[in-house]
Amino acid sequence: MQLTGDRFTSTSALVGNDLATLPEFPAEIRAPQGTLAGVSAFQVHISDHDIHTPGDISDVLVAMNPAALKSQLNRLKGGGTIILNSDAFDERNLEKCGYEIDPRSDGTLDDFTVHEIAMTSLTVTATADLDVKKRDAERSKNFFALGVISWMYTRPLEPTMEWVEAKFASKPAVVAANVAALKAGHAYGETTEMFANQYVVNAAPAKPGTYTNITGNTATAWGMIAAGELSGLPVFLGSYPITPASDILHELSRHKNFGVRTFQAEDEIAGAGAALGAAFGGALAYTTTSGPGVALKGETIGLALSMELPLVIIDVQRGGPSTGLPTKTEASDLMMAMYGRHGESPMPVVAASTPSDCFFAAIEASRLALKYRTPVMLLTDGYLATGAEPWRLPEVSDLPDIGVSFTTEANSTDLEGNPVFLPFLRDQDTLSRPWAIPGTPGLEHRLGGLEKADQTGDVSYDPNNHELMTQLREAKINGIANDIPPAEIDGTGGADVLLVGWGSTLGSITSAVQSMREEGLSVDQLHLTHIHPFPSNLGDVLTKYTRILVPELNRGQLVKLLRAEYLVDATPLSKVQGLPFTGQEIISATKALLEVTQ
Repeated sequence: MQLTGDRFTSTSALVGNDLATLPEFPAEIRAPQGTLAGVSAFQVHISDHDIHTPGDISDVLVAMNPAALKSQLNRLKGGGTIILNSDAFDERNLEKCGYEIDPRSDGTLDDFTVHEIAMTSLTVTATADLDVKKRDAERSKNFFALGVISWMYTRPLEPTMEWVEAKFASKPAVVAANVAALKAGHAYGETTEMFANQYVVNAAPAKPGTYTNITGNTATAWGMIAAGELSGLPVFLGSYPITPASDILHELSRHKNFGVRTFQAEDEIAGAGAALGAAFGGALAYTTTSGPGVALKGETIGLALSMELPLVIIDVQRGGPSTGLPTKTEASDLMMAMYGRHGESPMPVVAASTPSDCFFAAIEASRLALKYRTPVMLLTDGYLATGAEPWRLPEVSDLPDIGVSFTTEANSTDLEGNPVFLPFLRDQDTLSRPWAIPGTPGLEHRLGGLEKADQTGDVSYDPNNHELMTQLREAKINGIANDIPPAEIDGTGGADVLLVGWGSTLGSITSAVQSMREEGLSVDQLHLTHIHPFPSNLGDVLTKYTRILVPELNRGQLVKLLRAEYLVDATPLSKVQGLPFTGQEIISATKALLEVTQ
């Protein structure tokens, strides 16, 4: 179903629709087929106008077996359309997912328009003249379903057939079976009188330019490559595979032509250590992971902070704690990004908001790391990582210059007037220390985890020096607030309620706000990219509102930060189901807040 959804998405992008996707798949490699735990789902929204909300309520549900029906029915709008593979609704499959009575006959589906199609049997019939085993033919039933939906939404078949021919070029029988099933499904929709409607979704208005369909993980990888080009530094990724971050490693490994070096380490700790070593050697260094990996990398992140070297840690958040929900989305690592290290160890935190925004967020995190000589945490999440949207490629001239000048000469003199290198002699504007490549003549210096003396970098146990260095590191990070855009309100600046979000909640909040404004409600919106430090004007903005609602895919972590920093009465809206917010969930919570506080 992931392949089917991906093909429908790609074809929709080619015809110019705006789109948003939400892939959902089991954590197990071989999940038990036919059970609720084994359901693989792929939701696609297509439109002739801007789409903001991923994972919302659907109009049509294609259920290939009873488990798919049972797990997804609550996400289908009332009066929606259900297309069933009737061949799968046998006693064994019904029992696997807990149906005591066939839902087709007990009234469960009375509120929906139901189309039953024997997809498996029809696929076998369509491939009967091919040199394909029955079992292999049955596996093509997903392409039969894709053919039906392609007819229903007037999608061309040619892009999918071309993809099948290229993907399975070494397996002609597989190509023939999939193409036959796809055409049979399309013909079924066209020749039967089962469907009362066929839909035409026109292209969405778009600015001129070159577009691509992109996922968050791919956008992140491209942003890392772009940051390397913009900085003039070689890119190094030290990583250990972990869902849902692994695709960043996979994508980067394909681009050695840009001077990218990828290292698949033996564990999370080694990946972070290798990246930090690369940073010491003058590379633009990254390490990618998810929540459990951030915990393991914590000591190395603290070391990078103490050594004041640039290192970007990319955390593709998933449901937790521990292994948690490895293939589901959540945004519950914010507090770990803020405080998940021992000692006073502040570091910048940047959060991407859409799949394509991951590109720009990767560049911004790299800019801050290089300019301020600090580790930076970049937060995405499972939805952003695997969700897709159309993206207009930016002009290279519009991207920021994040070039770095390495120190190549002594920066001070000793008492006798001899030139010396002070590795912690700070820039007066940024408080960042000089970055000297190991082996540069005359700039020999030592770095490590022990506290260093101000300027000289010598090991120091002096209490007053430790406090000074702690304060300097803190002041350096706090000063970034003056180097990031101010918080901007989408709205009047004085509405009855302000919705504050971060990360992938942007689409859901935007959709909800637009709907509420159409109803006449007074609602403003604010979305944060920089979580630490906050924009310098954020406190002034928040104090203008008496009602603040913060939708988060956690138990209220940003709410705690806003309350602690600005003493505002922010109200949390929490969701930890492994799913994004729907627009209606945010609308209902906003209306409830207005009623309670009026």
